[in-house]
Amino acid sequence: MGQEREQALREVSEAGRRLSAAAVMFHTAVGEKLGIGPSDWKTLDLLDRHGPCTAGELVRHSGLAPASVTGVLDRLERHGFVRRTRDDRDRRRVVVTVAPDLPARMAEGFAGLMRGLDEVNAGYDTEQLALIAGYLSAAAEAQTAATADLTRGGS
Repeated sequence: MGQEREQALREVSEAGRRLSAAAVMFHTAVGEKLGIGPSDWKTLDLLDRHGPCTAGELVRHSGLAPASVTGVLDRLERHGFVRRTRDDRDRRRVVVTVAPDLPARMAEGFAGLMRGLDEVNAGYDTEQLALIAGYLSAAAEAQTAATADLTRGGS
């Protein structure tokens, strides 16, 4: 591997670490505003992005252990952020949905961040944004897989 590539990989790694730390701190602050922890908050984000899900689907989306997802859902339900309901078509299936007012409450917490990201995104053309989106998506998949591996006792 050439020195330029090694340097570029170090820079990507360091930028990823900074972004990860900033994201954890931001989402912790948003969760605190709502009175919940970061994993609870991010589970709400998964439900917002994927729509109603079963607990098993949330396990797959998050990489968390089933017992962890159950605990998160119990807490979110106690706070009134989600509801568990039986699927009308398959009564054995329990679906988790977000409270109707939650998307608006979530948007309030993100207004400042979204303005800042709009400014950042304005500095990139469409092709560059597509490249960035592809990288971030692949990195997120790798992190979700690593989370699942850790919850199964891997390293």
